[in-house]
Amino acid sequence: MVRKAIIPVAGLGTRFLPVTKSIPKNMIPVLDHPALHYAVAEAAEAGIRDIMFVVSKNQETVERYFQNNAELEDALDSRGNTSRADEMRAIARMVNVSTVLQEQQLGLGHAVLMAREIIGDEPFAVFLPDDIIWGAMPTIGSMIEQYREHGSNVIAVKDVPDSAVPFLGIVDGRPVSDSEYVLSGMVEKPSLENAPSNLAIIGRYVLSPEIFDILERVEPGAVGEIQLTDAIKVMMENPGVRAYRFPGRHFDVGTPAGLLKASIHAALQRDEMKDDIVEWMKLAIAEHGR
Repeated sequence: MVRKAIIPVAGLGTRFLPVTKSIPKNMIPVLDHPALHYAVAEAAEAGIRDIMFVVSKNQETVERYFQNNAELEDALDSRGNTSRADEMRAIARMVNVSTVLQEQQLGLGHAVLMAREIIGDEPFAVFLPDDIIWGAMPTIGSMIEQYREHGSNVIAVKDVPDSAVPFLGIVDGRPVSDSEYVLSGMVEKPSLENAPSNLAIIGRYVLSPEIFDILERVEPGAVGEIQLTDAIKVMMENPGVRAYRFPGRHFDVGTPAGLLKASIHAALQRDEMKDDIVEWMKLAIAEHGR
């Protein structure tokens, strides 16, 4: 059973300056929930109970968001807004959270390695909260089922257009079903001519604890970073690595445009907002066309 997850949130968030001078990137809202909320909610829905945030300095708001705020909850209750007060309490009950400070951002592999003591000797999940996936079932839950069935590490992938291939991690593998692949290779940011496929790695992983020993031995790259993909490649022979091509809608909220698209998508799921947003979009598109 996968009970724990690592969510790296350290980083400067330079694409979102100047707002990230004072607000961690993953706390910028997608509509009315911070981007980080969606990753934690997906984890909780899949039965994960313990979340380790790998943070940098001045990111206290990350952990605080998932704690009770009795003053706020009591104020909402006193105003008769009990449903919103209950919603705030539910956020604090979703999972157990803890943090570890990453003083230097030395790659995703380094961030994962920092959580080794808390994860211990059991399989775990990794979420990159820049990737929001909306679907009928939690993507990480389906990946956990694959891990349980096959004993192989699992990464999430999706088909991307040719234009995106040179900017992403791309996998090579053999399909074993409509949505599953046994992997034989991974390439970071290949040229389109050298890319083995159009299947790009998306920020969800289910990993066995053996990866920690491998990360300890992985040589840092040219800029001194320890890459998680380098360690995963070592595990392709034993116990193996599978890719899961997930259904649902994916948004990269690590860019301002992606964040805006995700916010619009979220608004269109709300009955009280949908008609207003659709009408405004029609007017905005017509005006832009002129």
